[in-house]
Amino acid sequence: MPGVTDFAWIGLIRHGESTGNVAREVAESGGHEVIDIAERDADVPLSEQGRRQAEALARWFAELPRAQWPDVVVSSPYLRALDTARTALRGHPLMLVDERLRDRELGVLDLLTTHGVAARYPEELARKRRLGKFYYRPPGGESWADVALRLRALLGDLERVHRGRRVLLFAHEVTAHLLRYLLECVPERDILAIAHNTVVPNGSLTSWVRGERGFELEHEHVTDHLRAHGARPTESEDEAAHSA
Repeated sequence: MPGVTDFAWIGLIRHGESTGNVAREVAESGGHEVIDIAERDADVPLSEQGRRQAEALARWFAELPRAQWPDVVVSSPYLRALDTARTALRGHPLMLVDERLRDRELGVLDLLTTHGVAARYPEELARKRRLGKFYYRPPGGESWADVALRLRALLGDLERVHRGRRVLLFAHEVTAHLLRYLLECVPERDILAIAHNTVVPNGSLTSWVRGERGFELEHEHVTDHLRAHGARPTESEDEAAHSA
C-alpha cells in the first residue's frame, strides 16, 4: 500500500470490554430493539472486566524488553480506547490521540440491535443488502469505506513523521478488520467474510511486520498476554462492526 510501507511494525489493540459491549449482548440476546446505553458513544466507559484487561496489558508491557515497545502510540479519542491505552502504557513518551481512529458512526441506526434495524428501518436493511456492507452508509452515519478512508489518511500522516518506527494503535473492532484491508490488500469480499465469522476479542493484539512484499500478518487477535496476566478475554461484538 503506497504511503504506509515504511513502518517497521504496526500493531492494533482493541479496547477493553466496555459497558456498551455488555449492554449490546444483553439487548441482542433478549430480542430487544434498542441497546440500553445512556452515554453518547464517545463516552462509553470500560466495564469492570475491561479495566482488568487494561491492567493486564499494563503488566504485560512492563515485562516486555523496551526494544519491543512501540515508539509511537496513537489512540482513538473514545473513552474506552483512550483509557485502555493510558492504563496499558502509563507514561509512554509519545502517546497521541487522533479522531480518525474513532469507531464507525451509525447515524439513525445508533443504539439499534439487528432486530431493531429490521423492525424500524426495513428500507435501510434492503438498501444495505443491495449495496453491500462495505459501501452501505446509514443516514447520518458512515460506511466501512468511509472509515477506511480516514484510517488511510491517518496512516499516511504517521508514515511521513514516524518512518521506520514501531507504531501501536488503540482502537475498535472495525479498525482491526480495515487494517487488514489496507495493509494486506485483502479484497472487500474476503474482509467482510472474515469480519462475519470473527469477533476481535477485547484487549487482543493484531500486528503486522514489514516483509519483502509489504506488510505480513504477525499476530491475529491474540489474547495470550491477557490470560498470562490474570484477565479473562471477552469476545463482545461492537455495534459498529456487526449491527449495521
